[in-house]
Amino acid sequence: MTVRHFKTISEFHQFRGLSKPEHPLISIFDVENVKHLSEDEPKSMVFNFYGIALKRVSNLKTRYGQQDFDFSDGIMAFSAPNQVFSLSEVPGKEIVQSGWVIYIHPDFLWNTSLAKTIKQYNFWGYSLSEALHLSDKEELIIENIIQSILMEYHANIDRFSKTIIISHIETLLNYADRFYHRQFITRDKANHQILQQVEELLTGYFNSADLVSKGLPTVAYLAETLHFSPKYLSSLLKVLTGQNAQQHIHQKLIEKAKEKLSTTNLSISEIAYELGFEHLPSFSKMFKIKTMQTPLEFRASFY
Repeated sequence: MTVRHFKTISEFHQFRGLSKPEHPLISIFDVENVKHLSEDEPKSMVFNFYGIALKRVSNLKTRYGQQDFDFSDGIMAFSAPNQVFSLSEVPGKEIVQSGWVIYIHPDFLWNTSLAKTIKQYNFWGYSLSEALHLSDKEELIIENIIQSILMEYHANIDRFSKTIIISHIETLLNYADRFYHRQFITRDKANHQILQQVEELLTGYFNSADLVSKGLPTVAYLAETLHFSPKYLSSLLKVLTGQNAQQHIHQKLIEKAKEKLSTTNLSISEIAYELGFEHLPSFSKMFKIKTMQTPLEFRASFY
C-alpha cells in the first residue's frame, strides 16, 4: 500500500489497534499504547484532521514531506489536515515512546471561536524538523493542560463539554505560540546566521540574471533553498526583525530599485523589467507604497 488516507479518527484508531475514541471527532491517547507498527504499514499516511503531539520516541524513523526527524527529545509537533506522514521502525529494535497525541476533526470546531482562529497559528505549516523543543518547565505546563483535556474527555458528555475542551485546546495552542516565540529568540546564534543567509541569498538573486528570467524571488524559493517551511521562515524573521519573509523580499527589491534609479540612466520601464516586473504599473505602485514617492519623484530628488 502506497498511501493510506484516514478520513475519520475512528478509522485511524482501529488501524492502530487503539480503543474506540470516546468522541468521533476528537481523541486523546497515551502513545505508550501504540507499541508496534502495523504489518500492513502504508508507505505514507494522510489525515483529514488536526494532530497535536507531545512525545519522546526512539527507534522510530519519521518522515514528514521530504524530511526525516528524530523524536528522541521532548517535543511538540503539529499537523494540519491533508499533510503527508510516513513511519518506519529501526530494524531489530523495539519502539520506545511516551507522551500524548490529540486528534481533532475540523467538524468538532464548527460554530466555535477556534474554527475562525485555528489557521492563524503558523505552526500548522511547520515541518517536523521545525518542531517545538520544550524546556522541563514548559513541558510541565503543556502536560497539565493535556491532563485537563483528558479529564473532560473522559467525563460524562453534557452541554458544557465541547466548550470546555475547546477552551483548553485554545490555551494549549496559545502556550505553544509563546514557546515557539521563545525558541526563535533563544537560538540567537543559529537564527542570526539564518538572517545572514537570507540577506546573502536575496543579494545574490537581485544581482543575477534570475530576475529577468524567473521574476521576483518568492517566499517558497527562500524557504526551499534554506531548507525551511515557508511559514516557519516567515515566523522566525518576523520575531527577529519585525518583518516576514515577503517583506524582506520587498525591502531588498526597493533597495535595488533605488540604486538603479539613482545611479543609472535606465528608464523606469527598463528598471521595472530588470527587477522582474512584467508590467510597469505594478512596479510603480509597489514603489509608491513602500517609499511614499513614485519612481520618477525619487529620481528627481537626486537632480
